[in-house]
Amino acid sequence: MEIYGIDKLGIKNPKVVYRNLTPAELTEHAVKKGEGILSKTGALTVVTGKYTGRSPKDKFIVDSPSIHDEIAWGKVNCPITQDKFDALYDKMVDYLSEKEIYVFDGFAGADPKYTMGFRVINELASQNLFIHQLLIRPTAEELVSFKEDFVIIAAPGFKCDPVRDGVNSEAAIIIDYVKHIILIAGSQYAGEIKKSVFSTMNYFMTKKNVFPMHCSANIGKDGDTAIFFGLSGTGKTTLSADPNRDLIGDDEHGWSNDGVFNFEGGCYAKCINLSKEGEPDIYNAIKFGSLVENVVLDPITREYDFDDNRYTENTRVGYPIDYINNARIPSVGSQPKTVIFLTADAFGVLPPISRLNPKQAMYYFVSGYTAKVAGTERGITEPQATFSTCFGEPFLPLDPSIYASMLEDKVVKGGANVYLVNTGWAGGSYGVGSRMKLRYTRAMVTAALNAELAKGEFVKDPYFDLEVPTHCTDVPDEFLNQAALWTDKEEYAKTANHLASLFVENFKKYTKMDSSVVEAGPKVK
Repeated sequence: MEIYGIDKLGIKNPKVVYRNLTPAELTEHAVKKGEGILSKTGALTVVTGKYTGRSPKDKFIVDSPSIHDEIAWGKVNCPITQDKFDALYDKMVDYLSEKEIYVFDGFAGADPKYTMGFRVINELASQNLFIHQLLIRPTAEELVSFKEDFVIIAAPGFKCDPVRDGVNSEAAIIIDYVKHIILIAGSQYAGEIKKSVFSTMNYFMTKKNVFPMHCSANIGKDGDTAIFFGLSGTGKTTLSADPNRDLIGDDEHGWSNDGVFNFEGGCYAKCINLSKEGEPDIYNAIKFGSLVENVVLDPITREYDFDDNRYTENTRVGYPIDYINNARIPSVGSQPKTVIFLTADAFGVLPPISRLNPKQAMYYFVSGYTAKVAGTERGITEPQATFSTCFGEPFLPLDPSIYASMLEDKVVKGGANVYLVNTGWAGGSYGVGSRMKLRYTRAMVTAALNAELAKGEFVKDPYFDLEVPTHCTDVPDEFLNQAALWTDKEEYAKTANHLASLFVENFKKYTKMDSSVVEAGPKVK
């Protein structure tokens, strides 16, 4: 029996080792073993149990002497000792010994200059299907000569003992950047595997002068690449899915001196309230070969109820990028000419669209701002500012100043225009104003992409010192001026000043940022 070298990892006497099975084979295995059932469209549907999302309090980095001074230790990057990691590793490989093992050997990084090989060891066929579709799949020739740079061992059935193992719960996600091993224990949520790959790329790509980004990217017919940053609910998926442009990727990218490339070979999309009319690309991608997590499925008709959140709001589907009609394969693009930061400002004071200089780009990139609206969570009665460092705080092992400096370097050298787009509220805060009209936002994004805005006139926003265009095709001129849209001017000034103060207070924690970046932020009046 071929075991493909997993004995070197300490997994003894496996019952059988399946390597790089096809999606059809993995789906068959998962159904036969009771891991999930098929939907009407043929997608494998699973319920992940206790863990229906990432578990940030259970994530650790091994504190090794050679990397200790590099890591931005804190509540996101929590240390664990090498001894604790080694002991847990031994227990996990013992747990997997004498079991059926699923192996996927594949790549992250669509640009061959920066590709990293990942060997993923799975206890579950369904999780192996997920990572098969999410990473870049090797050709038959590449598989013969495959050599991994990193090993991920995912065993949801192995439950940690917090006291014994030095962790916080039965689940643990631990990265050892020195030994090049990741352990994922106790959680069946497949996103832990995907984001562990991303956290790895976010560490190693910086050493190759590649700026790693939590963003989507697309490319026009003339080869003009654009990238979109934005937290959940800001419209990143909607606005980057443009029928007139090819999708490079929806979530994780690198920006090298040659251009932009996707880290992944698939997409991991939210399904809550999904509709064919609203998100046709995602809706149509839910078919045979996809893995659907925690979406309610009618046991008789096998049809989904995407509006039912009984398991979680974080319902998901994973599928290969070629399930999208206008996907760019290979997933690489030229030097970006446009960088867009998306924010859903529920305070209703940020301009609908504004242009940033390089220092302002660093400031708003590091801030990673959006706002939760009243009523979305219990106890929230007014807009709540949310800041996620570099639009991806949970996945950044290094200090934010490193990623911000890389952004500035790429923007300046490439001559890219950077815009902040507010997809939130206009004419007042949530409850008073109204949500930005999607057709206006699309028109502004189009004008940014085709360089119309860059050729026009701008005026300075009085509170945030941002450049606001005075005209945009298919958008009323008065709509571009947020202050003019408010009936109560005193309330506008009060609210703008309040949001500016929230930015300033949040930025105080970034102690390694250059003073020129700090000064580029809003001023409290």
